[in-house]
Order: sequence, then C-alpha cells, then structure tokens
Amino acid sequence: MTHAPRGLRLAAAQAASVPGDVAANVATAVSLVGAAADQGARVVVLPELFLTGYDEAAWTHDASLSLDDERLVPLCDAAASREVVVVVGAAVRRALDESTLSVLVVDPVGEVTAPYDKQHLSGPERDFFVPGDHGATIVVDGWDLALGVCYDGCFPEHALAATAGGASAYLVPAAYYVGAEHRRDVYYAARALDNGIYVAFAGLTGTCGAGSFSGGTAVYDPEGRPVRRLGLEPGVVVADLDADEVARVQREHPMAADRRDSLGPRTRVELAG
Repeated sequence: MTHAPRGLRLAAAQAASVPGDVAANVATAVSLVGAAADQGARVVVLPELFLTGYDEAAWTHDASLSLDDERLVPLCDAAASREVVVVVGAAVRRALDESTLSVLVVDPVGEVTAPYDKQHLSGPERDFFVPGDHGATIVVDGWDLALGVCYDGCFPEHALAATAGGASAYLVPAAYYVGAEHRRDVYYAARALDNGIYVAFAGLTGTCGAGSFSGGTAVYDPEGRPVRRLGLEPGVVVADLDADEVARVQREHPMAADRRDSLGPRTRVELAG
C-alpha cells in the first residue's frame, strides 16, 4: 500500500444557504473559502446542497446547476487564486427531467466536476433526485479523500468501501435538522473510529426554506475524536491530517481489516421456561 504524504491541512465550513439564490450562496462560499485559505487550508468542504439550497419547495430541474453555470465563476476564481480544492453540495441537472444530489469539486485551477452523486437518498429527496450508482474519491497532494453526502455516512459500509479502496479521509457535506444533533455527532465519529480515518463533516446551519439546520461542522481524527467542532454559528474549522496517525490507528485498532465478509447462518435456540 502506498502511503500518503505526511500532512494535509483541511477545512470544513458552515453557513446558512438561501434556497434558489445561487449567486448569494456562491458569494458566501467564496467568503468561507477565503477564511479557510487564510488559515492555510488546501481543501475546503462545504455543506450539502449549499449552492442551490436544501428546500424541497425550490427543487426543480430548471433550478439545478450545470457544471458550466456562469454563477460558479466567482467560486472557480477563488479556488484558483487561493490554490485550494473546494468540495461543496449542489443539485446538478443530468438530463431534461433528471437531477442528482451531488458533490461539486472545484480544483486549484478553477475547473468544476461533479464526481459523486448521493447514493442513499432520504425522505423527500427520493421524490426528486436520482441516486448515484458509484462511490468516488479525489486525490489531493497524494491523499485519497473519499466523498459522501449526509445520509451516506449513516451506513458503515459506505465509509468501509472507501477505506478498502485506499481512502485516508472521508469528506461529507451534510444537512441535519435541529433535533437530530445526537445522531449527527454519533454517525460521523463512528465512521472515523470504524475505519481509522479522518472524517470532515460540513453541516448546513441556519434556516433554509421551511427547515432549521443544526450545523455541527467538525473534523474527526482516526479515533473518532473531534479535533474541533462548531455549534450553530457560521464559521470554519481547520485540521492537519497526518498519514502517520492514520497508519498507527489502523495498525493498533484494525477493525476495518478484521471485519468478516460473512458471519454465517444464525441459529435460534429456544430455552426451557
């Protein structure tokens, strides 16, 4: 196995998003990217559907983004001028009547791709979006960074597949409603601990349409501890990822490697009363 370089500075950020106002959301994203770059971040992760808004009333195929949308230009310029990678959620139009709940990646020369579409859709998302059919990893400075979106991270096998493919970190744009904070904080810490990898969780905050979101943006270390976590306030958390720490935790706590492909049949024994 090829080891990643020793360090990568990564940021996860949160703010409120305005349903349907891509220009306003891009402007907010540019501000967050600048704040992260000022702290030396090489990669910046922003929340789920941040650019188009997490509000089902605003989900239309006409409102979904194309990858060459001119409204993305300020974000592309920010990524290029600051030499950072931006990972951010948006609805992406794939066909006349088909949209995906996607992760946009803006590279350090300002090129936009959408390499990952959310595979595990939740609630009303199923009525509008088409689920993704593959996992995805981006490589930045030798680091394999797996992509997920919100509900994906609730399924242990999603992060496990990424780790088995060589990922050392799992980047998860998300949007959790107020009231779900306990589950939010358990799931992504568990994915880090399960696999001995870093997890960057970027949570939507504020009000977006009819929903109020709980933020909770954090970067978890390979033992599932938050390096730093936000509450409801807009902001940025920054962490230095260390490949030696990933290797140490995976060596000392090899749960991902020790998982069995099958646990065999289950027997049921009825005991006398």
